[in-house]
Amino acid sequence: MTYEELIQRLDPTVYRSLRRAIELGKWPDGRRISDEQRQICLEAVIHYENAHNIPEQERVGYIERHSCGSEESGKDDGPDTIRIVS
Repeated sequence: MTYEELIQRLDPTVYRSLRRAIELGKWPDGRRISDEQRQICLEAVIHYENAHNIPEQERVGYIERHSCGSEESGKDDGPDTIRIVS
């Protein structure tokens, strides 16, 4: 089985679990996720999101950007929330 086939067959529950592990830095059982595991999980999550056409604004690391001069530019609706995955 290729990596692409594995990602295509990945269960949505496993995808959510991997994504949560990346966000929290630990596995569901509480064990800390290593840097290497986080990197591998992040790669799998990114491939899953691309393969399953997850909307861009729902993907890991999405940052909404406004072009200069757009209607949204210059508005101050308060602080923006940015999720940082390291």
